[in-house]
Amino acid sequence: MTNDSELIRRAPDPATVTAVVLAGGEARRMGGRDKGLLELRGRPLAAYALDAVKPVAGTVLISANRNLGSYSALGCPVISDRTGGFRGPLAGLLSAMESTATADLLVVPCDCPLLDAAVLRRILQALADQAVDVAVAYDGQRLQPVVMALRTDLSDSVEAFLESGERQLKLWLQRQRWVAVDCGDRAEAFENVNTPEDLARLEDRLRAAR
Repeated sequence: MTNDSELIRRAPDPATVTAVVLAGGEARRMGGRDKGLLELRGRPLAAYALDAVKPVAGTVLISANRNLGSYSALGCPVISDRTGGFRGPLAGLLSAMESTATADLLVVPCDCPLLDAAVLRRILQALADQAVDVAVAYDGQRLQPVVMALRTDLSDSVEAFLESGERQLKLWLQRQRWVAVDCGDRAEAFENVNTPEDLARLEDRLRAAR
């Protein structure tokens, strides 16, 4: 596998990439609490996602549907789903595609605080190197479809899919030219926080590792 130092040399110019942090969900398993604003080691989860994308993207957006002022305080433009009704990550993708002029969009969730720029650079490089329209992270066991890079000219495809009544990201993905990007050596980067228990366990583990 290409090492990270080589990827830094070959990676697409950040000026050609927009990143969006998806923080617009209902977070039902969190009891409806706004997941991106929950704190890990004294910082909102969304702040960790911003740290990961800023080295590789010239423009960074936050996709949120509530608490917009709190997200704005993190220092990046905030966009909301124009479709309304918490219609899932594809709705956030569509709003991001319509809010940028760059050719490529990097997508990350707000609930994977261990993601870093090296992993994201690998995904962007796969999109640049291969004849595909979407590059999706694979953690060695399963796809991580909300960690991906894609062409922004797919916006018509996303919009048509949503207007048809569909909303499942994996189903939309199956209809595209895509590639799975092997990140199995960095599987821990995709640990996500879905429940209060997940958050507490990760907090304890990071505290113990200090």
